[in-house]
Amino acid sequence: MPTIFKHPLKILDAVGQDLGTTDWVEMEQSRINQFADATDDHQWIHVDEEKAAAGPYGACIAHGYLTLSLASKFLPDLVEVQQFTMGVNYGVDKVRFPNAVKVGQMIRGAGVIEQVEEKPSAVQVIVRVTIEIQGELRPACVVDTISRFYYQED
Repeated sequence: MPTIFKHPLKILDAVGQDLGTTDWVEMEQSRINQFADATDDHQWIHVDEEKAAAGPYGACIAHGYLTLSLASKFLPDLVEVQQFTMGVNYGVDKVRFPNAVKVGQMIRGAGVIEQVEEKPSAVQVIVRVTIEIQGELRPACVVDTISRFYYQED
């Protein structure tokens, strides 16, 4: 259940707010293969199940950028902004990949509002999304996402 803000301006006082966690999602080989096809990154560690089983992780692992891209999946499950006219993914900062996600592992997003800044007819929000791996101490990815929520001024 996402944390709901009724208007972008309602986020201004939310710095430091914990947004909780999303549901767990399984990292499936089919998702990894589709990402490999979309990016032309078919390195054996991602797509060759037999060779990867004998490799350093004992299984295929997700691309780091695939794991990062799932922040876009997790964000709407963490935070919902209402009464905005347009939302824009403005960018990311401080991306790290402390751990690899193996095929079959469960991952989820955890979020904290790190920074909020008012812009002309918009609010810019930095949410730190930590992509956790079930049963692992180190997360798969930590990224500061930057979103802008534009609104109609009265």
